[in-house]
Amino acid sequence: MKQNVVFRCSESDESVSLYSPTLMPNAGGFLWNKKLMIQMNCRGYAVAQHMQPEPSKYAYGPAIEGKTFMQPEHHYYAHHPGRFFYLKDEESGEVFSLPYEPTRKTFDEFIFTHRAHSLHWVLTLDEVVFELTLKLLGDEAAEHWHLKISNGGSSTRKFSLYSYFSIGYMSWMNQSATYDESLQSIIATSVTPYQKVDEFKKNQHLKDLTYFFSERKPDSWLAQQGLFEGEGGLQSPDALLGESLPNQACHYQVPAAVMQYRLLLGAEDTEQFNWVFGPAKDRQEIEHIINVFAQNQKTAVAYAAQKSCLKVSTPDKTFDHYVNHWLPRQVSYHGESNRLTTDPQTRNFLQDAMGMVFLDPEAAKKGFLKALSQQSSTGAMPDGILLHPDAELKYINTVPHSDHNVWLLIFLSTYLQETGDLGILQASCPFSDYQAPASVFEHIQRAMCRLVKQVDHRSLSYIYQGDWCDPMNMVGVKGKGVSAWLTLATSYSCSLWSEICESAGQEVVSRDWANQAKQFNDAINQYCWDGQWYARGITDDGRVFGVSNDAEGRIFLNPQTWSILSGAASPSKIKAMLGQIDQQLDTPFGPMLLAPSYTAFQKDIGRLTQKSAGVAENGSVYNHASAFYIYSLYQIGESQRAYSALRKMLVDSTDALTKGQLPVYIPNYYRGAYHQYPDYAGKSSQLFNTGTVAWYYRSVIEGLFGLKGHEQGLEISPQLPDEWDEAKVSRQFRQATFHVEYKRTDAITGMQISANGSVVDWNVITDIVAGETYSVSVTLPRRVKRS
Repeated sequence: MKQNVVFRCSESDESVSLYSPTLMPNAGGFLWNKKLMIQMNCRGYAVAQHMQPEPSKYAYGPAIEGKTFMQPEHHYYAHHPGRFFYLKDEESGEVFSLPYEPTRKTFDEFIFTHRAHSLHWVLTLDEVVFELTLKLLGDEAAEHWHLKISNGGSSTRKFSLYSYFSIGYMSWMNQSATYDESLQSIIATSVTPYQKVDEFKKNQHLKDLTYFFSERKPDSWLAQQGLFEGEGGLQSPDALLGESLPNQACHYQVPAAVMQYRLLLGAEDTEQFNWVFGPAKDRQEIEHIINVFAQNQKTAVAYAAQKSCLKVSTPDKTFDHYVNHWLPRQVSYHGESNRLTTDPQTRNFLQDAMGMVFLDPEAAKKGFLKALSQQSSTGAMPDGILLHPDAELKYINTVPHSDHNVWLLIFLSTYLQETGDLGILQASCPFSDYQAPASVFEHIQRAMCRLVKQVDHRSLSYIYQGDWCDPMNMVGVKGKGVSAWLTLATSYSCSLWSEICESAGQEVVSRDWANQAKQFNDAINQYCWDGQWYARGITDDGRVFGVSNDAEGRIFLNPQTWSILSGAASPSKIKAMLGQIDQQLDTPFGPMLLAPSYTAFQKDIGRLTQKSAGVAENGSVYNHASAFYIYSLYQIGESQRAYSALRKMLVDSTDALTKGQLPVYIPNYYRGAYHQYPDYAGKSSQLFNTGTVAWYYRSVIEGLFGLKGHEQGLEISPQLPDEWDEAKVSRQFRQATFHVEYKRTDAITGMQISANGSVVDWNVITDIVAGETYSVSVTLPRRVKRS
């Protein structure tokens, strides 16, 4: 470890560096472009997939894997796909591996650095420095690996270097691998297993090759995993005992890509290597990739000019580093890659697009219209958005859920606030069932009419087989169960639509939707208020759950949050709820989704209760829900609570070892069940797919710094934490740049604003001119700091 520091953030190159492979063994990072995503941990294990158009593997596990979504708390094991480099000292016979696995050699120095577009290791052993870098090869579905070896000692060193890239069990039908001398590549071929003739036809376009190209011609090679390992296994492979690899191809055995290079390093000598690894359809595609590499094209992906609408400078440098460098990156990943799936859940797609509103409004608008074009003329939205002509709804998207229309309004409201583009309401958009196209206004009107009709006799919204919490699948499986959360979210949507209608000059329609929102709020208060908090719902058989007499699942976070957003909760109810959240749900890592976690299956709740206590939706600190909570707190001026929850999501030096991840993304959850299983609480899921970040970005921009879009311009209404006496922000808004400086003083009792030296009487800067730069000064009264 460097100076007893686990990791360090650098502003100069916008990086985070880790100094041990063992203190946080699963810590790592991820790279992506529109064709490929790879998550690498610091020890050399990889989870990677490419699109064709469905997500597929090109490095496989030791058995045929069932296709599924990325899993939280991913488990690594000896034969997990990895990218390893073995070094054999030809004089001593010592063998070790880079970057750490499989030999687990302790280096004199270990540094793993994550930058926006690369993963980089610096490893030092006996005065020899190994610098290993992974980037993606432009926009291609290809990994580019670079290794630089430098002898910093005075003695000549003699090594054999062996690249070992696992390819794994590709197919039970047909798999093989050999070295192609003309391409300097090991090429593994396979046939995707199938049974039906129709599957054969579909499989013709698949990339069933995995290649490993070496810029330097190897001295020897091997394409069989078993022959490489022998009796020594990956920790001490038999193939390294000989002088050379046997140049042996693979015929149905499990393939691997192993190449040997003999090195003689004099004092101060340096050797460099480049490899490219990835999938291909045929030899011609491999040749194309090699040509791309040979033409010396930039290896940073197209996102090198990273989009960002916000740069901050505050007293909290941990917060600054994440918000300035990693938050917009994570928002971009979701909005641009659609989580590398062809049928993202409708709720995910629309919320990810909401985040993109702040980075690329036109791209966000395009995504919204694509989603809306898949709406039925009945107003119903599908469970997933199909992004490719051959895509099909899969996994959870084949299960009927109740919440999709809610997210249309949340996106649209955000988009209109940020852009002021009311013209979108008149844009023409088709329906999925081929009726005549209609305006966006008509689409949303139909969506809202359908949403408010999916209710029982109490005006509570049916849950079907899940709402936002999709594993809550048996509350309403008989068609009677209702969701308090969805009722509140529907009320909130009605209010948002009412505001939009008013802005569009539809006053009568606006009043109707405002009245509808009130009806839902009244129903919630009549049937779901439990005295100090709101219930989560009512099952098919009429059992109210998420209430004080429940031993498990007694209180849920989401109903409390959305009762604030919808306006259902009065000030006295809010005070009671916040007290119960503090008492029952809050932890050092953020508020839990529910408590206590379920420890046994409850058949009228569903598979949520079968998940491990404190994991995912069963009582974890589910950051997506925490972000809803933060956003709601800013709506009622609870700035201290809101900032505290924002900070708890981030990794810093005080909790890094507990969370076990680097501060380069917010995970979808941290382990919860804080009072039931405290020894496990706080552990990161290590999964960067999460709807959290769009809401986090919005809360930081609009809530914390109070730089919110308004019909007439930019509204200034900051809610800085009491302990901040000053802060600086640069904000891109409607193609103009705002440099905002906040300061507290004892000399005033109310906020004062000036823009370009002129006093702003109203807290909205109007008449914004695209391309202009505005210098804004915001002076705030000093508040009494709370203990």
